[in-house]
Amino acid sequence: MERPAVDVVVPFLGTPAGLAELAGRLVRLRLGPGDTVAIVDNRPDAPAVAGPGSPLVVRAPELQTPGFARNRGAAIGAAEWLVFLDADTEPPEDLLDLYFERPPDSGIGLLAGGIADEPAEAGRPDPPAARWARLTASMGQDTTLGLGRWGFAQTANCAVRREAFAAVGGFREELRACEDADLCFRLEAAGWVLERREEARVVHASRRTMRALLEQQLVHGAGIGWLDRRYPGAAPPHRWPGFALWGARHAAAGLLRALRDRDRDAAVVALVDPLVAWTRELGRLRSNTRTAAR
Repeated sequence: MERPAVDVVVPFLGTPAGLAELAGRLVRLRLGPGDTVAIVDNRPDAPAVAGPGSPLVVRAPELQTPGFARNRGAAIGAAEWLVFLDADTEPPEDLLDLYFERPPDSGIGLLAGGIADEPAEAGRPDPPAARWARLTASMGQDTTLGLGRWGFAQTANCAVRREAFAAVGGFREELRACEDADLCFRLEAAGWVLERREEARVVHASRRTMRALLEQQLVHGAGIGWLDRRYPGAAPPHRWPGFALWGARHAAAGLLRALRDRDRDAAVVALVDPLVAWTRELGRLRSNTRTAAR
């Protein structure tokens, strides 16, 4: 059975070299009739440049948020389905076929594709931040879909039915983070169903330094704080100083077990888990919204 047409949309905010590298990864996607691929260049002051044979590059300089960029990319196509990917993911060439090996029922509005943290490279140092991400499957869909009533799919890799996307008004463009959770909540409130398609899996590039990891968690924390204000009960805050004490005890107990078992991986998780949790909680104090420059 022929699969539906797909518009692939990938927001980008990075360096010229990063743009060229992303284009090189996306050009390997196997496309069918009616499929398109668009990189949405969200940089405020850089011209969009792509080499011959590269995917279309769309400018979106007005507002640096993933929701704004994704909406801009979605607006240029007309395919039945939209596949949203993050710029730091690597899709297999048959990703679009894998999404639609089983035709989605008419009531399904979103398909949650799989996300795997990048594996360790042979002969290359594996820094603690990347090791922690892999050991905890930090980017896996289970991390967010397993939240019960408030579970949601991460738009680092998902397919959204265009009809459903349009019905709820797309992404909230002002949000810096958790725009994917907000979209999922609104889709479900409108009666659309979310379904997993773990076989349509991409590999997500992990942060390589602790600084980059913790900066990421600050942004996530701001999004989580916004979510709990917009959807009370979705992400209740922890209470200090008990939360700080939990982190210290968690680290100490984990390190003792790691030393006893001579388990380096357990030591990494024991040390990094509390840092990530504390940083994410502190991120709640930050604003999760941006406004377009005049």
